[in-house]
Amino acid sequence: MKTPEGVAATVNAAYTGLAGGGDWQGGAMAGTYSWKTQAMMTTDEGVCAWGGDWSRMYSLNFSPDFDWVTHNYGNYLAFVSRVTIALDGIQEVTLDEDLKKRYIAELKALRAYYAQMLYFNYGPLTIITDAEIASNPDADPVPRPSSEEMVAQIEADWQDAINGLPPKFTGGDYGRFSKTAALTGLMKLYMHEKQWQKAVATGQQIKTMGYSLEGSYQDLFNINNKGGNSKEIILAVVCTNIASVTNYTNMWLAHALPADYIDSTGISLTAWGGYKMPWKSYDKFNPQDKRLNVLLRRYPIGKNADGSVKYKDARAAGDIGAVPMKYAPDPSKANSQNSAVDMPIYRYADVLLMLAESINEANGGPNSEAYNAINDVRARAGLAAIPTGLNHDQFLQKIQDERLFELWAEGQRRDDLIRWNLYTQRAANDGSTTAEPYKVLFPLPRTAVTQSNGIIKQNPGYN
Repeated sequence: MKTPEGVAATVNAAYTGLAGGGDWQGGAMAGTYSWKTQAMMTTDEGVCAWGGDWSRMYSLNFSPDFDWVTHNYGNYLAFVSRVTIALDGIQEVTLDEDLKKRYIAELKALRAYYAQMLYFNYGPLTIITDAEIASNPDADPVPRPSSEEMVAQIEADWQDAINGLPPKFTGGDYGRFSKTAALTGLMKLYMHEKQWQKAVATGQQIKTMGYSLEGSYQDLFNINNKGGNSKEIILAVVCTNIASVTNYTNMWLAHALPADYIDSTGISLTAWGGYKMPWKSYDKFNPQDKRLNVLLRRYPIGKNADGSVKYKDARAAGDIGAVPMKYAPDPSKANSQNSAVDMPIYRYADVLLMLAESINEANGGPNSEAYNAINDVRARAGLAAIPTGLNHDQFLQKIQDERLFELWAEGQRRDDLIRWNLYTQRAANDGSTTAEPYKVLFPLPRTAVTQSNGIIKQNPGYN
């Protein structure tokens, strides 16, 4: 951190947490530790054919010794500390002032994002904002703050980021936190805290930032989403198909495609046959919904004698759910496992649905802006507008369903169900005997509590 090049490298390194850092396919990617995967596999969006610990995720059978749900605690607290150290070090470097301001704003957005993901999953945790403490491995443990204190810190970082960032990034800078991305993160925080008027104001501000819905849902998840080409994707992990890369590459299809899947265009695809969407959730979709084009009951398994595509009916074959394909194959055919199709984190459709929900909550019912927001999303899917004259509860039900239909496998569902007080109830309804109400939070790792001599308290309900 002594030269402009050093600053650039440090800021770029801070972004690696979006893809899990040193974790294989973590962050917003496709592996076990991914926020996206964990949101899917602990809700009505997903179930895994591999069983084992994946069944524990679906039934919310968590404990402080279950690494799958405790791992991100230490990983992302470390990212928060690194950002704090970087924010301190950048002050001493001679650098173009506008660029320095932008880098500082990017780091504030990253710290807010990482801290917010920790807060949503584990509850309030101490965010170290003193670089000297953050860089001291022997620093004394600090008791956990109140929710209000942690929310205030995250909100302050989002606001600082918003004030220092451009509306969007393009070209070689695509994939960085923009002002619109920071506003989207802030809106999610306000909704989590049920600060509905603030959420409405933030959503309305995002509507002025130049984003809109893509004409095709599928183009959001195929090679057309590369390099900032999408007018809808607000923030994404930019992916590569280089074989040696294990983090910044899209491996969703390897996790989701059945072993007997054969691409009809001849693209070779790795297929491990794990991720599914339960039929109960699949059956909520309107059969005419265009989003079902990437959520498959029938999938190709080769060619018939006449050359036509041969399909298998997953339901008739006894599979536990539909194939959540979501992403199209990489047409480059460069690698059967690693795809260069980008992984969206924030999208404008998500913002529209959040705005509709926030208006409904703030006003005690929907208005025309709320109806327009949800209906615009539905129109792209080829669906009719929802009925007018709905009361608060009826409109909320429409939002709850639409967020499933639109955002499945994008990492939003866990926080959605918690916000609606449906997270543990979903698991109980599906037969879980371990879906106690306190499971809305993951446990802290046991070592975090014991090594602090009890100064850091475990989340209630866990022992």
